[in-house]
This record gives sequence, structure tokens and C-alpha cells, in this order.
Amino acid sequence: MSTASSAVLIAAPDFWGTFGAFVGGLVIAGALVAAVLAGINVMRRESSRPTEAEQPHLPVTGAVREIREVREPDEVHPEDGVRLMPYELHASGTRRSHEQHRLRWSPGSSGSFGGGGGGRT
Repeated sequence: MSTASSAVLIAAPDFWGTFGAFVGGLVIAGALVAAVLAGINVMRRESSRPTEAEQPHLPVTGAVREIREVREPDEVHPEDGVRLMPYELHASGTRRSHEQHRLRWSPGSSGSFGGGGGGRT
């Protein structure tokens, strides 16, 4: 290959486009390698994982189960007419009902507007 043909090859626009794509690929690959190395360094600085003895265990009584109960709202307006103060209200705003029987739909009731049932007749 002569010097003249090298000069023609370097001057060609296709060469510079290919060379630019190659350099851009090297930059992207270098950035990805740097990101992986930075992530490895961060993982090395973190505290170690807990051992099996440090893991949480089930209580002796077994797993905690769901509790179903009927709740009713706290009265905001008491019968004696004295205004309740914020410290007199419970955090949840409800309390356990004395009646724990779940309310069911009445027989013959459709249960919803336009539900297709005959409704109460």
C-alpha cells in the first residue's frame, strides 16, 4: 500500500464515520467497566450479610394469624354534650364491638343497585 492510497483512505468520509463509531464504542465499554468496578467497591464497603443465627425466627407459639372482628366507630359527640379533647380519642378511631355476629344481606335482597335480583318485595 503506497502513501498515496493511505492518504486517499484516510480522507474518505467512510473511514472517519467508522473510526468515530469505533471510538464511541470504546468509550461506552469503558464507562460500563468503570460502573461495574464502582459497584464492586461499594459492595466491599457494605457490612456483611447476617448469619443464620442472626436471622429472625418464628415465635414459640407459631405464626401469627389474622384476627377477624367486628369494629364500630368511637362516638365523637358524647351524650353529655361535653366536647371531646384530642387526647381522649383512640388512635384507630374504632373499638371492638360487643356484637361479634357479622351482618349478612337480607334474604331476597339483590345486594346492589342494578344487581339483577328482584329486590325486596
